[in-house]
Amino acid sequence: MSQPLLEVDDLRASLVTKYRRLDLLNGVSFTLDRGEAIGLVGESGSGKSLTTRAIMRMLATGFRTEGDIRFAGESVLGMGRERLRRFRGTDVGIIFQDPRAHVNPVHTVGDFLTEALVRERGIAREDAERRAVRLLDEVGVRHAERRLRQYPHELSGGLLQRVMIASVLLAEPQLILADEPTTALDVTAQSDVMAIIEEQRRARGLSLLFITHDLELANACCDRLAVMYAGEIVEQGAHVYDAPTHPYTRELMGARPSIDERLDRLPVLEYTPEIHEELKVRAQA
Repeated sequence: MSQPLLEVDDLRASLVTKYRRLDLLNGVSFTLDRGEAIGLVGESGSGKSLTTRAIMRMLATGFRTEGDIRFAGESVLGMGRERLRRFRGTDVGIIFQDPRAHVNPVHTVGDFLTEALVRERGIAREDAERRAVRLLDEVGVRHAERRLRQYPHELSGGLLQRVMIASVLLAEPQLILADEPTTALDVTAQSDVMAIIEEQRRARGLSLLFITHDLELANACCDRLAVMYAGEIVEQGAHVYDAPTHPYTRELMGARPSIDERLDRLPVLEYTPEIHEELKVRAQA
């Protein structure tokens, strides 16, 4: 059996201040195989994005991380500065929720796309631009050569997110972390962006960790789902969408609005932290 590309083992993250310690991730464990896609779903505040940032070692000062994160068998938490830079720059690519928050507004799209290729890999500027144009074409950006000379504010949100996807693919990563990449977009742009990510992932054999609130979208483009609650994965597997077994997962699935019937009030989740802790105690008994 081949080794998983990504292994997250009993990951714990706490925010430690002068006055208290807040435990935010409480033993998160999962594996991601090469070429596999996992959808990490759950309510806001459940720890999805925090898990992503822990994997990238991008947690802010004051966070304490325990457990282990292994990429192709190598501990991410044990990486030195140079190895960590390569890990973030070439091994793993991250697509953020709001592309405008992660591009420099005073640099052109061309500078954004080619800087790493020129500086880190020593590729000539002309060759880097040709690669960028070719990849922009692949992700559906028309008039790619003209786009290289434009600034981020001249592009729509959907177009800029395609540029962000192109920037990730240019680094030729093995793993993509997509942290709610469609939330800031309109419905039509959401569909286009996810279709591009899925097409490119399959064509290149990439692994994907997809963070989202959209259960149906995650089920459509991922091999299996992992459901988070209160900093823990309560259930994961290919069965989750059609046959959930955990009480929280069942309530979460039941709370989805239906397009087939009109409701005066959406269902409210009855699952609480108290119930969660009680179930954990029972499981350990």
